[in-house]
Amino acid sequence: MKISVIAVGKIKEKYFTDAVREYSKRLSRYCRLEILEVPDEKTPEGASQALEEQIKEREGQRILSALKEDAYVIALAIQGKRRTSPELAAHLEQLTVRGVSHLCFVIGGSLGLSEAVLARADEKLSFSDMTFPHQLMRVILLEQIYRSFRIMRGEPYHK
Repeated sequence: MKISVIAVGKIKEKYFTDAVREYSKRLSRYCRLEILEVPDEKTPEGASQALEEQIKEREGQRILSALKEDAYVIALAIQGKRRTSPELAAHLEQLTVRGVSHLCFVIGGSLGLSEAVLARADEKLSFSDMTFPHQLMRVILLEQIYRSFRIMRGEPYHK
């Protein structure tokens, strides 16, 4: 199984990069993990809604150009489907049974994902109604993917 994470922006804080590195190492037992960062756009203070949409579109084009044709795309979006950890594990396992060999999770920038990216996604996944910093979301996502593999293999995990 190949898992890609396409994320807008770079992680700046060392504690987030350390956590991403740790989960990447743990996941190497279960899958081939690839993390791609696409540049984010600076959003000026007090930007108009039209400017924010333009920024999301520019970031979205970068995401779309990084997506592979064979990837099953799961966009992280507040309006997506919510799953418990066991439900996510079962869903990922079901995707592999259906022949999906490349999963690609997409994390937007501070303004979210463009309509074009959401339209390209095969599904949308929500972790909460709350908004999280995209840097933290990368860590949360990797932890949940790791937890899913542990659940799928019947290995112990912290509840």
